[in-house]
Amino acid sequence: MKLRTNVALANKIKLSATLQSWLPILQSPLDDLESTLNHIAADNPCMRVDNPREQTLNARSKKDNRASSSGSTSVNDAIERFCVAKKSLYETLIDQLCPPLFPTPRSVRIAEEIIENLDEDGYFEGDMEQIAEQLDVSVAECERVRARFAHLEPAGIGAVDVLESFAFQLEAADCSSEVYDLCLEIMKDLEQHARFKRNRHYEAAMKVIQTFKNPPAIDYFEEVRAVVPEIFVIEEGGEIEVRINDEQYPLVIIENEKIAKKESYLRNKVKEAKDLIDALEMRKATLYKIGLMIVEYQYEFFKGGEIRPMKLKDLADEFNHAPSTISRAISGKYLECNRGIFSLKSFFATAIDEDTSNAAIKDYIADLVKNEERKRPLSDNKLLQIVEDKFGVKVVRRTITKYRKQLNIASSSERKKLYEISC
Repeated sequence: MKLRTNVALANKIKLSATLQSWLPILQSPLDDLESTLNHIAADNPCMRVDNPREQTLNARSKKDNRASSSGSTSVNDAIERFCVAKKSLYETLIDQLCPPLFPTPRSVRIAEEIIENLDEDGYFEGDMEQIAEQLDVSVAECERVRARFAHLEPAGIGAVDVLESFAFQLEAADCSSEVYDLCLEIMKDLEQHARFKRNRHYEAAMKVIQTFKNPPAIDYFEEVRAVVPEIFVIEEGGEIEVRINDEQYPLVIIENEKIAKKESYLRNKVKEAKDLIDALEMRKATLYKIGLMIVEYQYEFFKGGEIRPMKLKDLADEFNHAPSTISRAISGKYLECNRGIFSLKSFFATAIDEDTSNAAIKDYIADLVKNEERKRPLSDNKLLQIVEDKFGVKVVRRTITKYRKQLNIASSSERKKLYEISC
C-alpha cells in the first residue's frame, strides 16, 4: 500500500494546545462549519466567510449572522460561545467515572472498558469474560462495576437488554417504594400490564415506566441530515489515496489588511483572521491523519474485507491526546470510499480478539443462517463451532446466542418451524 501524503498538511498533523481552543471548529460537521465560522467572524471587520455551497446554505447563513449580533468584541469571545457544545455519549460517560461510584483506578479501568463495548444504542455488547481476562480481574468484579452504570446518565446505559435498561432507569426514578415494587412486577410482563389496573398505584407506576427511554442512548443519536463526506478514500491502480473534501470547505477571506497596518485594533483583527485560517488548516490536517490511520488499521476493509477491531484509544495514543477529543473530532463526520459512505464512528468496532471484531462475527453468523439447510438449521452450538474454526478465536456459546438475538434471528428450532410453514 502506498499513501500519497500532502507535505503542507503533514507539517500541522499533531494536535496541540492551540487546537484545543479551536475545538468547536474541529468538532463541527462540514455542513455546519460555515455557521460556526460566521459566528466567529461576525465582529471582525477584517474578514469574511465565503462558501462554495453558498446558494444551498444561504438561508442558514443569514439566520446565523442575525444570531451573531451580540456585543462580543473578540474572536475568543465568539469561540467561547461555541465551547458549550453538546457532549458525545462517550464524553458524558467518561466524565462520570469518578468517586464515589468509581473510587479506584481499577474500577475506572473496568468502567472504561465497558464503555468501549457499548453499541450505538447504549447497550453493553461485549464479552465480560474476555474483559475480565484482559484486565486480570474477576467476571464478578466487572459485573459489579457494570451494575453501577444504573446510577449514570443517561439512565439505562450499560444494560445488556431492554429489561435491564428499564431496571436501571427505575433505579434512577423518583418514586415511592410501593410504586417501585409495582413497576418491577409490571416490567416482568409489560404486555400484560392491564392486569394490575386495580392496584391503586397502577397509574403512578405506568407514568414512571412511560418515562423510560429505549434505546437508552437515544438522546445522543446524531441528527439525520444530508451526508457530506469529510474524507475520500480513493483506490487507483492498486494504490490507496486519502483526500480531504477541500472543495466543500468555507474560505476565510482577509480584508483591509493594508489599512490595518496603521491601526493596532485592526492589526489584532487581521491576526485573529489569520489564526482562524490556521485553525481551518489544522482541522484539515487532523482529519487527514485520522483518515490515514483508519486506512492503515482497516486496510483489509477497503480491499473488500471486514472491519477490524479499533478503539478510540488507538487514535488517541497516536495523537498523544485524550480519547474524548478524538471522539469529538470524528462525531458527525463521514468517509466515502468505493464501498459507500460510512460514519467515522463505524470504523471503531469492539474486539473479540486482536484481529477479529464482533461486527465481523455478526456478519458471518447472518450469512451462515441465510444459507443454511432449511431442514437442519444451525444450532447455536454449531454456529459456535463454525465461528471458532473460521476466525480461530475462543467464544462462549452465550455470546453466539446474544449476537443471534441482536440480529433478530430466531433459534434453530423456531427457524425450522418457520421454514416448514413457508414450505
